[in-house]
Amino acid sequence: MAKHPVPKKRMSRSARDTRRAHDALTAPTLVACSQCKEMKPPHQVCPHCGTYKGKEVLKIEA
Repeated sequence: MAKHPVPKKRMSRSARDTRRAHDALTAPTLVACSQCKEMKPPHQVCPHCGTYKGKEVLKIEA
């Protein structure tokens, strides 16, 4: 029969919450495309119009 790990002492609320301080999720950063004004991740080709830094790099067919 396998033994399960059991904490020797109860962890305080402060210690528990300190450990969890870095677990919060952050919303993804989005910027408006300079061509079509749709929201897109920064430094990436716009998935809506296919432009990057004002130049068309992808042919988007709609």
